[in-house]
Amino acid sequence: MKKLTILLVSVMMIVLAGCSLEPPGWAKPDSAGSNGQKKIGLSVSTLNNPFFVSLKDGVVAEAKKQGIQVIVVDAQNDSAKQTNDVDDLIQQGVDALLINPADSAAISTAVQSANSVGIPVITLDRSADKGDVAALVASDNVKGGQMAAEYFVEHLGEGAKVIELEGVPGASATRERGKGFHEVADQKLDVIAKQSADFDRSKGLNVMENLLQGNPDVQAVFAHNDEMALGAIEAIQSSGKNIPVIGFDGNDDAIKSIQDGKLTATVAQQPVLIGQLAVQAALDVLDGKQVEKSIPAELKLVTKENANN
Repeated sequence: MKKLTILLVSVMMIVLAGCSLEPPGWAKPDSAGSNGQKKIGLSVSTLNNPFFVSLKDGVVAEAKKQGIQVIVVDAQNDSAKQTNDVDDLIQQGVDALLINPADSAAISTAVQSANSVGIPVITLDRSADKGDVAALVASDNVKGGQMAAEYFVEHLGEGAKVIELEGVPGASATRERGKGFHEVADQKLDVIAKQSADFDRSKGLNVMENLLQGNPDVQAVFAHNDEMALGAIEAIQSSGKNIPVIGFDGNDDAIKSIQDGKLTATVAQQPVLIGQLAVQAALDVLDGKQVEKSIPAELKLVTKENANN
């Protein structure tokens, strides 16, 4: 009888051990490590852009300072790859996710996946359309777009004919920079053409060449990032024209171009600071502290007059 009781208890323990509250098909992520060190994952939209390299460097430097392990993955501007990358980071058992979305809508599924297993998400520079994001660390992209338009109004006068080079369709930075620009431009400038060049320098060059042919009377160009602006400058110089161009980001190549008298100005962000603030926000969330939903990083309009400051 005693042996039978022991046998029944053993069977019940096996059955209970096999029960799980997790949803079917869900694999529990690996442990963050036996040494207790926190581990965060950083998914960057592309490391083929100096701005995002600086952003990554800011994250890595701050993580090292805080004694945190960081795993960096490059989406290569491929939203499907980024979703898979984030899923992989979740399976590696990261404590928090820092995501710089290639596409704000497409990344929503990955954010929701992280939400479902209790991993906090911080987005950098661009937001996610859906899912619970603990904090967005970014510059005020709307304000930056306004700053560019206001510069043209001040220096070229109202009604100046402007071309707009747009970023990656679907990226929140594209929407917000365009929104801010048009809040001023639609009232005081004449936007004669706009086209996406995907935040890419070579595409900026090719798109600008085509737009110059169709719009020979253009007086200024606003590009949603410095890479496109630098491509546009190449196209303008090849055409023999002298057209002011404003970019957005403030990367090293853009600052040098301004100092050399080529690029007119850039709305400068602080990508290293964005990375640092994102790590700090992730730590605060993990420590149970309240964080602001939107954490701003200061913008500055850099021109030849202040490019050396």
